[in-house]
Amino acid sequence: VIAVALALMSFFSASSSPLANVTGVLASPFRAAYTAVATWFNDKQAYYKNVTALEEENAALKKAIAEMEETVRQAQADRDENKLLRDLLDLRAQRRDLSDFEAAAITEHSVTNWASSLTLNKGTAHGVEAGDSVIDATGALVGVIDEAGHNWSTVLTTVDTDTSLGAQVFRTNDLGLAQGNFSLMDENRLRLEYLPVDCSLLGGDLVVTSGLGGFYPAGLVIGSVAEVQQDDSGATSYAILTPAVDFDGLSEVFVIRSFDPGY
Repeated sequence: VIAVALALMSFFSASSSPLANVTGVLASPFRAAYTAVATWFNDKQAYYKNVTALEEENAALKKAIAEMEETVRQAQADRDENKLLRDLLDLRAQRRDLSDFEAAAITEHSVTNWASSLTLNKGTAHGVEAGDSVIDATGALVGVIDEAGHNWSTVLTTVDTDTSLGAQVFRTNDLGLAQGNFSLMDENRLRLEYLPVDCSLLGGDLVVTSGLGGFYPAGLVIGSVAEVQQDDSGATSYAILTPAVDFDGLSEVFVIRSFDPGY
C-alpha cells in the first residue's frame, strides 16, 4: 500500500494536477479562437493602414501630376505668346506703315453655306471699325471687319462670298479682283477675277493686296495661285487661290486700325 501510494504521489508530482489538466483541456479551444481573432484583427489593421497610406500617396501623386501638367500648359502658352510677340515685332519692323495694331482674340468661328466669318473680342471701344483689315502675326490677310460693336466685331474672311479686294500677282504685277465664291468657299479657296487672257501665272505665284484706292494696305498676302482658267467668254482669265491663312487654326489676330497708304 505504501509502495502504491508513493508511486501515485510521484506520478502526480511530476505532471499537472488532474484539475489543472482538465482546465487546460477546456480552455485550449478558447485560446486558439482568441489567437485566430487577434491575428485576423491585426492583419486587417495592417491592411487598412497600407491601403490608407497608398490612397494618400496616390492623391499626392495625382496632385503633383496635375501641377506639372499645369506648368507644362503654362509654359506652352508662354512660348506661343512669345512667338506671337516676336512675329509682331518682326512685322512692325518690316511694315512701318502698319504700326497701329490692335490685338484681338477670336471668340467664335462661323462657317455656313453663305458665309465664313470670325468674331473678335475687340470693338469700337478699342478703335476697331468696319472696313479695317485683319491680319495674322505673319502679316497675311485674314479678312476685313464687317461690323463692330462696343467690345466685339465680326470679320469676313478672304473666302467669304461678300469679300472683294483689289489684288496683284507679286511676280507678274498682273492686277485682278480677289473675291469669295459660293462654289469654292467649302474648299477654303477664292477666285482672282479679271486677269488678262494672256497672263502667265504659275501655280504657287503669290497674290497680295494691290492697295489701289487706299481702302486696304498694299502688299498684304492674300494667298497663292492653285490653277488658272479662262472664263466662258474667253476674254479674260481667272485664278483659283489658296488663302495664306489657316482660318481654323487661328486663335488671335491683329486689326490694322490705321495705315499709311503712301508708304
